[in-house]
Amino acid sequence: MREITLRQIEVIRAVMLRGTINGAAEHLGVSAPGISRLIKHTEESLGLRLFERRAGLFVPSVEAGAVFDQIREVYKGVENLQVALDALQKGEDVQLAFASAPSVAQFIAARAIRTIRGRYPDLYIDLNILKIEETTDYLLLERGEFVVMSSPVRNPGVENRELAAGRIVAILPEGHPLAGQSAVSIHDLKDEHLIGIDPSDPYGGIIARPFREAGLPLKHSIRGRFAQTLVSLVRHGLGVALIDEFSVAEVYMPGLVRRPLVEDVRVTIYVATKKGRNLSNFADFAIRQFRKELSEAHKHWAAELPKD
Repeated sequence: MREITLRQIEVIRAVMLRGTINGAAEHLGVSAPGISRLIKHTEESLGLRLFERRAGLFVPSVEAGAVFDQIREVYKGVENLQVALDALQKGEDVQLAFASAPSVAQFIAARAIRTIRGRYPDLYIDLNILKIEETTDYLLLERGEFVVMSSPVRNPGVENRELAAGRIVAILPEGHPLAGQSAVSIHDLKDEHLIGIDPSDPYGGIIARPFREAGLPLKHSIRGRFAQTLVSLVRHGLGVALIDEFSVAEVYMPGLVRRPLVEDVRVTIYVATKKGRNLSNFADFAIRQFRKELSEAHKHWAAELPKD
């Protein structure tokens, strides 16, 4: 006895549902003679009468009852699969866990998540804010799929990919004398109350770089741990600071003035993942959104730079 094909199952079910050859043909969008021939061929190859003809209708035969029961189960499974696929496409009953440096999380991560939520409205998102020294355990223990950082993660079990590059900029409280300049130099800041981060910290080292390159001593009046701390302290008039452009990427930041730094100092944003780990579609999509948002933020800042 020949095995039955998926196409034969599809045609048998269509006849079951519609009760006629013409109805089954309309249901499947094919010709009626083709349906009739396939039903006849199936019955002959199986050696089994599938339908009884009663008053022009095709009624499942008694002897084929077990066959039709299995066909119903097959299609019930297909429907359940479709429900599961629909749920997956919306992000139901699944989660995306990732982490970010505080500087990126403040504005860029929120914008990326807004797009992720639009694409997967039911996806549960677990966003962690990490320091650089916390990222290795986070990735290697698979607590999350990726981390977005302003420094690469130095570990042989971790892969780093560059997402974007931006500038280090100066931030000043509103009304500060230097706020009237179109750009600010390190030499303008050397006698100011400078707010910063310990240069031994990877991020602190990045924003301290222009002082080192200019051969100027770095004297902090206040130190914080994260970029957002610097923003808050400057906004309250406690000093001036250098910071990456992505940390102040919001269009409107009351109490704060952003100015380009005359010295061209760059910061690179990386995405770090566990080496060899296959990322979910959600993670791949999220990383693309981070890249897009970082790029757009940089373009917006570049458009604001003074023209020579």
